[in-house]
Amino acid sequence: MEKMSTQYSTYVRILQRELVCAMGCTEPIAIAYCAAVARAELGALPDRLDIEASGNIIKNVKSVIVPNTDGRRGIEVAAAIGVLGGDASARLEVISHVDQAAKDMLPEYLKKTPVAIHMAQSPFLLDLTVTAFHGDSYAKVRIVNEHTNIVHVEHNGQVTLEKDLLPSVQDTQADLPDYTLLTVQDIYEFAATCDLADVREVIASQIEKNTRIAEEGLHSTYGANIGKVLLKSGADSVRVRAKAYAAAGSDARMNGCELPVVICAGSGNQGLTTSLPVIVYAEELHADEETLYRALVISNLVTLHIKENIGRLSAYCGAVCAGAGAGAGISYLYGGDCDVISHTIVNTLAVTSGIVCDGAKSSCAAKIAMAVEAGILGFEMYRNGQQFYGGEGLVLTGVENSIRNFGRLGREGMRETDCEIIRMMVEQ
Repeated sequence: MEKMSTQYSTYVRILQRELVCAMGCTEPIAIAYCAAVARAELGALPDRLDIEASGNIIKNVKSVIVPNTDGRRGIEVAAAIGVLGGDASARLEVISHVDQAAKDMLPEYLKKTPVAIHMAQSPFLLDLTVTAFHGDSYAKVRIVNEHTNIVHVEHNGQVTLEKDLLPSVQDTQADLPDYTLLTVQDIYEFAATCDLADVREVIASQIEKNTRIAEEGLHSTYGANIGKVLLKSGADSVRVRAKAYAAAGSDARMNGCELPVVICAGSGNQGLTTSLPVIVYAEELHADEETLYRALVISNLVTLHIKENIGRLSAYCGAVCAGAGAGAGISYLYGGDCDVISHTIVNTLAVTSGIVCDGAKSSCAAKIAMAVEAGILGFEMYRNGQQFYGGEGLVLTGVENSIRNFGRLGREGMRETDCEIIRMMVEQ
């Protein structure tokens, strides 16, 4: 791929835009960020909060621990720590540097501050509005489609920021790279030939930060300790270690670990799933740094390509997409060309397409392990002359056709499933 081409620069921009740091599950962090922006706009500590959130945000905040809150969970907690100690300029790391004074204030603030929570009636699956009040003053901030995409800011009736919203538009950011330029063939060509200087910073950060939180998950106690359980069953197997590291990162992240993760497709769990298995396999194979970096370029872009067909939030578990991305990256480490990578992706999606997302929580780590297993199996199948063929279930001839089909399943076919999952979780 020519370095001066529009497609080349778009791929670089996509990686730079997507592979960013976040501390904590991105849905409660979005609430903390929105609340921190509202407090800054209000200019005072709110004495009342009103939160309107789409069902998928409610689903993903319900059961996950918010970092820097002494093990607390929930929308009220995320908003409260955002207004008490959040740094709005840090975006997805908004509560990374909460001071002790803010932590000490949190219990009393939660007791005395009314927090109203409403389900947003919105065409957008990711839609969040925080209104912060202090006496007769208020500030309102709205985020749509992406976790830090502020589309409306209002202070005492004066609108200070407004972006046009159309339900048919997937993103409201004018500078959004053209994700439709992503194809498996071009991803392979870009990864194999790109100037690593253009991607080194984001990939190096992903390797360093995601490995660190995985090791923390393996050495400490978090949630159901899926990573530890897996490692006990076969630490000598690279296949087991690949699953264990990815799961351990999620163990820590879902259960309040205060280490950052480099995310992918708006999700820390997807960032962990798409990167850590590739890193583990590269170490096993004694791959050089260049090969590892190029394999991670493939795994991240494949994950983003698949996920773009589905959307940021869905009833379709995003780890499935990342597991396919990891399988593609592992294929590259073994010398696989575009044909091998394409069949690995299709095989993987055919195996795990039924995993549903019922919110962020400890069991995400187990789902990640299953998604990584499917990615590895997808590669091993094709390496041994086996594959799923077009016409079998949702598999179509051609990797792009199959990706579109599975995307349609996640985006359209599982829409009512998503609503029912949300209803069931709200009733609990």
